[in-house]
Amino acid sequence: MTIARARPFGQNYAFVAVAAVFIALMAAAGLRSAPGVLMLPLERAFQWDRGVISMAAAVGIFLYGLTGPFAAALMQSFGVRRTVTLALAVMALSTAASSLMTQPWHYVATWGVISGVGSGAVAMVLGATVVNRWFVERRGLMMGLLSASAATGSLIFLPGMAALAEAGGWRPVVLAVAAVMAVLVPVVWLLLPETPASIGQKPYGANESYAAPQPMPAGGALRGAFGALFRAARTRTFWLLFGGFFVCGLTTNGLIGVHMIAMCADQGLPETRAATLLAVMGIFDLIGTTLSGWLTDRYDPRKLLFVYYGLRGLSLMVLPFTDFSIVALGIFAVFYGLDWIATVPPTVRLATEAFGDHDGPIVFGWIAAGHQAGAATAAITAGVIRAAQGRYLEAFVLAGVAALVAAVASLMIRRKTTELAPVFA
Repeated sequence: MTIARARPFGQNYAFVAVAAVFIALMAAAGLRSAPGVLMLPLERAFQWDRGVISMAAAVGIFLYGLTGPFAAALMQSFGVRRTVTLALAVMALSTAASSLMTQPWHYVATWGVISGVGSGAVAMVLGATVVNRWFVERRGLMMGLLSASAATGSLIFLPGMAALAEAGGWRPVVLAVAAVMAVLVPVVWLLLPETPASIGQKPYGANESYAAPQPMPAGGALRGAFGALFRAARTRTFWLLFGGFFVCGLTTNGLIGVHMIAMCADQGLPETRAATLLAVMGIFDLIGTTLSGWLTDRYDPRKLLFVYYGLRGLSLMVLPFTDFSIVALGIFAVFYGLDWIATVPPTVRLATEAFGDHDGPIVFGWIAAGHQAGAATAAITAGVIRAAQGRYLEAFVLAGVAALVAAVASLMIRRKTTELAPVFA
Protein backbone atom coordinates (compact mmCIF):
# COMPACT_ATOMS: atom_id res chain seq x y z
CA MET A 1 0.00 0.00 0.00
CA THR A 2 1.40 3.40 -1.05
CA ILE A 3 1.59 6.03 1.70
CA ALA A 4 0.36 9.45 0.60
CA ARG A 5 3.05 12.11 0.91
CA ALA A 6 1.58 15.53 1.58
CA ARG A 7 2.50 18.50 -0.62
CA PRO A 8 1.71 22.19 -0.10
CA PHE A 9 -1.31 24.00 -1.64
CA GLY A 10 -3.78 21.14 -1.14
CA GLN A 11 -5.93 20.50 -4.20
CA ASN A 12 -4.25 23.45 -5.92
CA TYR A 13 -1.05 21.39 -6.18
CA ALA A 14 -2.57 20.31 -9.51
CA PHE A 15 -1.27 23.60 -10.91
CA VAL A 16 2.27 22.77 -9.73
CA ALA A 17 2.04 19.42 -11.52
CA VAL A 18 0.92 21.21 -14.67
CA ALA A 19 3.81 23.68 -14.32
CA ALA A 20 6.33 20.81 -14.13
CA VAL A 21 4.83 19.21 -17.23
CA PHE A 22 4.75 22.58 -18.99
CA ILE A 23 8.52 22.95 -18.47
CA ALA A 24 9.19 19.41 -19.73
CA LEU A 25 7.00 19.88 -22.80
CA MET A 26 8.62 23.23 -23.49
CA ALA A 27 12.12 21.70 -23.45
CA ALA A 28 11.07 18.76 -25.64
CA ALA A 29 9.57 21.24 -28.11
CA GLY A 30 12.87 23.09 -28.19
CA LEU A 31 14.64 19.83 -29.02
CA ARG A 32 12.18 19.00 -31.81
CA SER A 33 12.53 22.50 -33.30
CA ALA A 34 16.35 22.29 -33.37
CA PRO A 35 16.59 20.48 -36.76
CA GLY A 36 15.17 23.59 -38.41
CA VAL A 37 18.11 25.56 -37.00
CA LEU A 38 20.64 22.81 -37.74
CA MET A 39 19.70 22.38 -41.40
CA LEU A 40 21.87 25.14 -42.87
CA PRO A 41 24.87 24.73 -40.49
CA LEU A 42 25.02 20.98 -41.23
CA GLU A 43 24.71 21.67 -44.94
CA ARG A 44 27.68 24.05 -44.71
CA ALA A 45 29.78 21.86 -42.40
CA PHE A 46 29.36 18.48 -44.13
CA GLN A 47 27.98 19.37 -47.58
CA TRP A 48 25.08 17.01 -46.92
CA ASP A 49 22.11 17.24 -49.28
CA ARG A 50 19.10 19.09 -47.85
CA GLY A 51 16.89 16.10 -48.59
CA VAL A 52 19.20 13.87 -46.52
CA ILE A 53 19.18 16.34 -43.63
CA SER A 54 15.38 16.56 -43.85
CA MET A 55 15.23 12.77 -43.55
CA ALA A 56 16.57 12.89 -39.99
CA ALA A 57 13.97 15.49 -39.06
CA ALA A 58 11.24 13.41 -40.70
CA VAL A 59 12.28 10.22 -38.87
CA GLY A 60 12.39 12.08 -35.55
CA ILE A 61 8.98 13.65 -36.09
CA PHE A 62 7.43 10.34 -37.16
CA LEU A 63 8.78 8.40 -34.17
CA TYR A 64 7.84 11.31 -31.90
CA GLY A 65 4.24 10.70 -32.93
CA LEU A 66 4.34 6.92 -33.14
CA THR A 67 5.70 6.68 -29.59
CA GLY A 68 2.77 8.67 -28.22
CA PRO A 69 0.11 5.98 -27.74
CA PHE A 70 2.60 3.52 -26.25
CA ALA A 71 3.91 6.26 -23.96
CA ALA A 72 0.36 7.05 -22.84
CA ALA A 73 -0.25 3.39 -22.00
CA LEU A 74 3.19 3.11 -20.37
CA MET A 75 2.36 6.08 -18.14
CA GLN A 76 -0.67 4.18 -16.85
CA SER A 77 1.32 1.02 -16.06
CA PHE A 78 4.93 2.13 -15.43
CA GLY A 79 4.04 5.58 -14.07
CA VAL A 80 3.98 9.13 -15.42
CA ARG A 81 6.91 10.41 -13.37
CA ARG A 82 9.22 7.51 -14.20
CA THR A 83 8.30 7.56 -17.90
CA VAL A 84 8.91 11.29 -18.29
CA THR A 85 12.19 11.44 -16.39
CA LEU A 86 13.52 8.41 -18.27
CA ALA A 87 12.57 10.05 -21.57
CA LEU A 88 14.34 13.29 -20.62
CA ALA A 89 17.49 11.31 -19.76
CA VAL A 90 17.37 9.50 -23.11
CA MET A 91 17.04 12.82 -24.96
CA ALA A 92 19.97 14.28 -23.03
CA LEU A 93 22.23 11.33 -23.85
CA SER A 94 21.26 11.07 -27.52
CA THR A 95 21.69 14.78 -28.28
CA ALA A 96 25.03 14.83 -26.43
CA ALA A 97 26.20 11.83 -28.48
CA SER A 98 25.29 13.65 -31.70
CA SER A 99 28.09 16.15 -31.02
CA LEU A 100 30.46 13.41 -32.28
CA MET A 101 28.61 12.72 -35.56
CA THR A 102 30.44 12.72 -38.89
CA GLN A 103 28.03 10.79 -41.16
CA PRO A 104 24.36 11.39 -42.11
CA TRP A 105 23.29 8.14 -40.47
CA HIS A 106 24.71 9.39 -37.15
CA TYR A 107 22.32 12.35 -37.38
CA VAL A 108 19.40 10.07 -38.27
CA ALA A 109 20.21 7.70 -35.39
CA THR A 110 20.63 10.35 -32.67
CA TRP A 111 18.20 13.11 -33.64
CA GLY A 112 15.88 10.90 -35.66
CA VAL A 113 15.52 7.53 -33.95
CA ILE A 114 16.64 7.91 -30.31
CA SER A 115 15.52 11.49 -29.69
CA GLY A 116 12.34 10.83 -31.65
CA VAL A 117 11.36 7.99 -29.31
CA GLY A 118 12.41 9.92 -26.19
CA SER A 119 10.57 13.10 -27.10
CA GLY A 120 7.49 11.06 -28.01
CA ALA A 121 6.99 10.37 -24.31
CA VAL A 122 7.16 14.11 -23.57
CA ALA A 123 4.53 15.25 -26.02
CA MET A 124 0.85 16.08 -26.28
CA VAL A 125 -0.15 12.69 -24.86
CA LEU A 126 1.64 13.64 -21.64
CA GLY A 127 -0.44 16.80 -21.45
CA ALA A 128 -3.67 14.88 -22.04
CA THR A 129 -2.76 12.24 -19.44
CA VAL A 130 -1.82 14.77 -16.75
CA VAL A 131 -4.83 17.01 -17.37
CA ASN A 132 -7.27 14.07 -17.22
CA ARG A 133 -5.53 12.78 -14.08
CA TRP A 134 -5.22 16.07 -12.15
CA PHE A 135 -8.28 18.08 -13.25
CA VAL A 136 -12.02 17.61 -13.39
CA GLU A 137 -12.77 21.30 -13.93
CA ARG A 138 -10.87 23.58 -16.36
CA ARG A 139 -9.61 20.70 -18.48
CA GLY A 140 -9.92 22.65 -21.71
CA LEU A 141 -8.02 25.62 -20.34
CA MET A 142 -5.23 23.47 -18.89
CA MET A 143 -4.93 21.45 -22.12
CA GLY A 144 -4.69 24.68 -24.06
CA LEU A 145 -1.94 25.92 -21.76
CA LEU A 146 0.07 22.69 -22.03
CA SER A 147 -0.40 22.61 -25.80
CA ALA A 148 0.96 26.15 -25.94
CA SER A 149 4.13 24.99 -24.17
CA ALA A 150 5.40 23.76 -27.55
CA ALA A 151 5.21 27.30 -28.85
CA THR A 152 6.88 28.64 -25.73
CA GLY A 153 9.70 26.14 -26.20
CA SER A 154 10.29 27.46 -29.68
CA LEU A 155 10.07 31.01 -28.35
CA ILE A 156 12.80 30.43 -25.78
CA PHE A 157 15.09 28.11 -27.70
CA LEU A 158 14.98 29.12 -31.38
CA PRO A 159 16.61 32.57 -31.30
CA GLY A 160 19.30 31.32 -28.89
CA MET A 161 19.98 28.22 -30.97
CA ALA A 162 20.17 30.31 -34.15
CA ALA A 163 22.65 32.68 -32.50
CA LEU A 164 24.76 29.74 -31.31
CA ALA A 165 24.71 28.24 -34.80
CA GLU A 166 25.80 31.50 -36.43
CA ALA A 167 28.58 32.02 -33.89
CA GLY A 168 29.94 28.48 -33.53
CA GLY A 169 28.22 26.16 -35.97
CA TRP A 170 26.02 23.17 -35.20
CA ARG A 171 27.94 21.58 -32.30
CA PRO A 172 27.21 24.24 -29.60
CA VAL A 173 23.51 23.89 -30.42
CA VAL A 174 23.35 20.15 -29.74
CA LEU A 175 25.41 20.47 -26.54
CA ALA A 176 23.15 23.24 -25.23
CA VAL A 177 20.03 21.16 -25.86
CA ALA A 178 21.60 18.14 -24.13
CA ALA A 179 22.46 20.25 -21.07
CA VAL A 180 18.90 21.56 -20.73
CA MET A 181 17.46 18.05 -20.90
CA ALA A 182 19.89 16.78 -18.27
CA VAL A 183 19.00 19.60 -15.85
CA LEU A 184 15.28 18.86 -16.15
CA VAL A 185 15.56 15.21 -15.07
CA PRO A 186 15.75 15.93 -11.29
CA VAL A 187 13.41 18.93 -11.54
CA VAL A 188 10.53 16.91 -13.00
CA TRP A 189 11.19 13.98 -10.66
CA LEU A 190 10.85 16.24 -7.61
CA LEU A 191 7.87 18.33 -8.71
CA LEU A 192 5.59 15.77 -10.40
CA PRO A 193 3.83 13.28 -8.09
CA GLU A 194 2.34 10.22 -9.74
CA THR A 195 -1.32 10.99 -8.98
CA PRO A 196 -3.36 13.34 -6.77
CA ALA A 197 -4.02 10.33 -4.52
CA SER A 198 -0.28 9.85 -3.97
CA ILE A 199 -0.24 13.20 -2.12
CA GLY A 200 -3.57 12.60 -0.40
CA GLN A 201 -5.66 14.75 -2.76
CA LYS A 202 -8.40 14.48 -5.35
CA PRO A 203 -8.14 16.12 -8.79
CA TYR A 204 -8.85 19.83 -8.98
CA GLY A 205 -12.60 20.39 -8.96
CA ALA A 206 -13.47 16.79 -7.98
CA ASN A 207 -16.20 16.21 -5.41
CA GLU A 208 -16.27 13.57 -2.71
CA SER A 209 -17.92 11.00 -4.99
CA TYR A 210 -15.09 11.12 -7.54
CA ALA A 211 -13.48 7.74 -8.26
CA ALA A 212 -10.22 7.64 -10.19
CA PRO A 213 -9.94 5.20 -13.14
CA GLN A 214 -8.23 1.95 -12.22
CA PRO A 215 -4.56 1.85 -13.20
CA MET A 216 -3.41 -0.49 -15.93
CA PRO A 217 -1.53 -3.57 -14.64
CA ALA A 218 2.25 -3.50 -14.96
CA GLY A 219 3.32 -4.88 -18.32
CA GLY A 220 -0.02 -4.00 -19.92
CA ALA A 221 1.19 -0.98 -21.91
CA LEU A 222 1.36 -2.77 -25.26
CA ARG A 223 -2.01 -4.45 -24.84
CA GLY A 224 -3.56 -1.22 -23.57
CA ALA A 225 -2.26 0.82 -26.49
CA PHE A 226 -3.47 -1.58 -29.18
CA GLY A 227 -6.69 -2.38 -27.35
CA ALA A 228 -7.69 1.28 -27.27
CA LEU A 229 -6.76 1.62 -30.94
CA PHE A 230 -8.84 -1.38 -32.02
CA ARG A 231 -11.88 -0.07 -30.17
CA ALA A 232 -11.46 3.47 -31.51
CA ALA A 233 -10.68 2.42 -35.10
CA ARG A 234 -14.22 1.07 -35.47
CA THR A 235 -15.59 4.61 -35.26
CA ARG A 236 -15.73 7.37 -37.88
CA THR A 237 -14.86 9.92 -35.22
CA PHE A 238 -11.39 8.42 -34.78
CA TRP A 239 -10.53 8.56 -38.48
CA LEU A 240 -11.79 12.10 -38.90
CA LEU A 241 -9.77 13.26 -35.90
CA PHE A 242 -6.74 11.28 -37.08
CA GLY A 243 -6.96 12.74 -40.59
CA GLY A 244 -7.41 16.26 -39.28
CA PHE A 245 -4.41 15.95 -37.01
CA PHE A 246 -2.36 14.50 -39.90
CA VAL A 247 -2.99 17.77 -41.72
CA CYS A 248 -2.29 19.75 -38.55
CA GLY A 249 1.19 18.24 -38.29
CA LEU A 250 1.78 18.59 -42.02
CA THR A 251 1.05 22.33 -41.90
CA THR A 252 2.94 23.16 -38.69
CA ASN A 253 5.89 21.12 -37.38
CA GLY A 254 6.72 19.47 -40.70
CA LEU A 255 6.44 22.42 -43.09
CA ILE A 256 6.85 25.63 -41.09
CA GLY A 257 8.87 24.20 -38.19
CA VAL A 258 11.44 22.40 -40.36
CA HIS A 259 11.58 24.52 -43.51
CA MET A 260 10.58 28.10 -42.63
CA ILE A 261 14.11 29.21 -41.73
CA ALA A 262 15.52 27.66 -44.91
CA MET A 263 12.72 29.19 -47.02
CA CYS A 264 13.42 32.63 -45.60
CA ALA A 265 17.14 32.12 -46.29
CA ASP A 266 16.21 31.44 -49.93
CA GLN A 267 14.70 34.93 -49.93
CA GLY A 268 17.87 36.48 -48.47
CA LEU A 269 16.83 36.73 -44.81
CA PRO A 270 19.48 35.97 -42.12
CA GLU A 271 18.91 32.83 -40.06
CA THR A 272 18.55 34.71 -36.79
CA ARG A 273 15.81 36.92 -38.25
CA ALA A 274 13.94 33.87 -39.54
CA ALA A 275 14.30 32.18 -36.16
CA THR A 276 12.95 35.33 -34.51
CA LEU A 277 9.96 35.08 -36.85
CA LEU A 278 9.24 31.59 -35.53
CA ALA A 279 9.65 32.90 -32.00
CA VAL A 280 7.01 35.56 -32.70
CA MET A 281 4.73 32.73 -33.83
CA GLY A 282 5.50 31.11 -30.50
CA ILE A 283 4.37 34.15 -28.55
CA PHE A 284 1.07 34.32 -30.36
CA ASP A 285 0.55 30.58 -30.27
CA LEU A 286 0.83 30.74 -26.48
CA ILE A 287 -2.04 33.22 -26.58
CA GLY A 288 -4.02 31.47 -29.30
CA THR A 289 -3.82 27.95 -27.93
CA THR A 290 -4.65 29.01 -24.37
CA LEU A 291 -7.59 30.99 -25.73
CA SER A 292 -8.60 27.93 -27.76
CA GLY A 293 -8.73 25.91 -24.54
CA TRP A 294 -11.03 28.52 -23.01
CA LEU A 295 -13.24 28.49 -26.11
CA THR A 296 -13.35 24.67 -26.13
CA ASP A 297 -14.93 24.72 -22.66
CA ARG A 298 -17.73 26.91 -24.08
CA TYR A 299 -18.34 26.22 -27.79
CA ASP A 300 -18.72 23.33 -30.22
CA PRO A 301 -15.16 22.03 -30.81
CA ARG A 302 -16.04 20.90 -34.34
CA LYS A 303 -16.80 24.46 -35.41
CA LEU A 304 -13.58 25.67 -33.80
CA LEU A 305 -11.61 23.11 -35.84
CA PHE A 306 -13.38 24.26 -39.02
CA VAL A 307 -12.28 27.85 -38.40
CA TYR A 308 -8.71 26.93 -37.39
CA TYR A 309 -7.99 24.67 -40.37
CA GLY A 310 -9.72 26.97 -42.84
CA LEU A 311 -7.76 30.07 -41.84
CA ARG A 312 -4.52 28.08 -41.75
CA GLY A 313 -5.02 26.78 -45.27
CA LEU A 314 -5.68 30.23 -46.70
CA SER A 315 -2.63 31.75 -44.99
CA LEU A 316 -0.30 29.02 -46.32
CA MET A 317 -1.52 29.54 -49.87
CA VAL A 318 -0.98 33.30 -49.66
CA LEU A 319 2.52 33.32 -48.06
CA PRO A 320 4.61 32.26 -51.12
CA PHE A 321 3.11 35.13 -53.13
CA THR A 322 4.08 37.85 -50.65
CA ASP A 323 7.23 39.98 -50.95
CA PHE A 324 8.72 38.49 -47.73
CA SER A 325 9.09 41.96 -46.29
CA ILE A 326 9.21 42.49 -42.55
CA VAL A 327 5.61 43.69 -42.61
CA ALA A 328 4.31 40.72 -44.63
CA LEU A 329 6.20 38.17 -42.55
CA GLY A 330 5.19 39.89 -39.33
CA ILE A 331 1.51 39.70 -40.25
CA PHE A 332 1.90 36.03 -41.20
CA ALA A 333 3.73 35.27 -37.94
CA VAL A 334 0.99 36.82 -35.82
CA PHE A 335 -1.86 35.27 -37.80
CA TYR A 336 -0.31 31.81 -38.14
CA GLY A 337 0.97 31.86 -34.58
CA LEU A 338 -2.52 32.33 -33.16
CA ASP A 339 -3.61 29.25 -35.12
CA TRP A 340 -0.44 27.10 -34.78
CA ILE A 341 -1.73 24.31 -32.51
CA ALA A 342 -5.03 25.82 -31.42
CA THR A 343 -6.45 22.55 -32.80
CA VAL A 344 -5.23 20.54 -29.81
CA PRO A 345 -7.81 21.46 -27.09
CA PRO A 346 -10.88 20.79 -29.30
CA THR A 347 -9.33 17.55 -30.58
CA VAL A 348 -8.62 16.33 -27.03
CA ARG A 349 -12.17 17.30 -26.02
CA LEU A 350 -13.72 15.33 -28.88
CA ALA A 351 -11.47 12.32 -28.21
CA THR A 352 -12.33 12.30 -24.48
CA GLU A 353 -16.05 12.62 -25.21
CA ALA A 354 -15.97 9.76 -27.68
CA PHE A 355 -13.62 7.35 -25.89
CA GLY A 356 -13.80 8.25 -22.20
CA ASP A 357 -11.28 9.20 -19.50
CA HIS A 358 -9.62 5.77 -19.57
CA ASP A 359 -9.16 5.22 -23.30
CA GLY A 360 -9.23 8.91 -24.23
CA PRO A 361 -5.55 9.79 -23.57
CA ILE A 362 -4.34 6.61 -25.30
CA VAL A 363 -6.61 7.17 -28.31
CA PHE A 364 -5.41 10.76 -28.44
CA GLY A 365 -1.90 9.32 -28.53
CA TRP A 366 -2.81 7.48 -31.74
CA ILE A 367 -4.42 10.63 -33.12
CA ALA A 368 -1.25 12.54 -32.23
CA ALA A 369 0.69 9.87 -34.13
CA GLY A 370 -1.25 11.04 -37.15
CA HIS A 371 -0.10 14.58 -36.39
CA GLN A 372 3.53 13.52 -36.47
CA ALA A 373 3.06 11.29 -39.52
CA GLY A 374 1.76 14.37 -41.31
CA ALA A 375 4.69 16.41 -40.02
CA ALA A 376 7.18 13.77 -41.19
CA THR A 377 5.50 13.70 -44.60
CA ALA A 378 5.83 17.45 -44.98
CA ALA A 379 9.39 17.53 -43.65
CA ILE A 380 10.72 15.09 -46.24
CA THR A 381 8.37 16.04 -49.12
CA ALA A 382 9.06 19.78 -48.87
CA GLY A 383 12.79 19.02 -48.75
CA VAL A 384 12.54 16.89 -51.89
CA ILE A 385 10.43 19.53 -53.68
CA ARG A 386 12.94 22.22 -52.76
CA ALA A 387 15.85 20.09 -54.00
CA ALA A 388 14.06 19.30 -57.27
CA GLN A 389 12.36 22.63 -58.03
CA GLY A 390 14.60 25.08 -56.23
CA ARG A 391 11.59 26.58 -54.43
CA TYR A 392 8.92 25.81 -51.81
CA LEU A 393 5.88 27.17 -53.69
CA GLU A 394 4.28 23.82 -54.53
CA ALA A 395 4.78 22.50 -50.99
CA PHE A 396 2.96 25.46 -49.44
CA VAL A 397 0.05 25.42 -51.89
CA LEU A 398 -0.51 21.67 -51.43
CA ALA A 399 -0.42 22.07 -47.65
CA GLY A 400 -2.97 24.89 -47.86
CA VAL A 401 -5.37 22.76 -49.90
CA ALA A 402 -5.03 19.90 -47.39
CA ALA A 403 -5.94 22.26 -44.54
CA LEU A 404 -9.11 23.38 -46.34
CA VAL A 405 -10.14 19.73 -46.76
CA ALA A 406 -9.52 19.13 -43.02
CA ALA A 407 -11.72 22.13 -42.19
CA VAL A 408 -14.70 20.64 -44.02
CA ALA A 409 -14.07 17.16 -42.60
CA SER A 410 -14.15 18.54 -39.03
CA LEU A 411 -17.84 19.38 -39.41
CA MET A 412 -18.57 15.71 -40.18
CA ILE A 413 -17.51 14.53 -36.70
CA ARG A 414 -20.34 13.18 -34.57
CA ARG A 415 -20.22 14.15 -30.92
CA LYS A 416 -20.55 11.27 -28.48
CA THR A 417 -20.41 11.23 -24.68
CA THR A 418 -20.59 7.54 -23.78
CA GLU A 419 -17.39 5.96 -22.48
CA LEU A 420 -16.19 2.68 -23.91
CA ALA A 421 -15.68 -0.07 -21.37
CA PRO A 422 -12.06 -0.20 -20.22
CA VAL A 423 -9.98 -3.31 -20.77
CA PHE A 424 -8.81 -3.32 -17.14
CA ALA A 425 -11.61 -2.87 -14.64
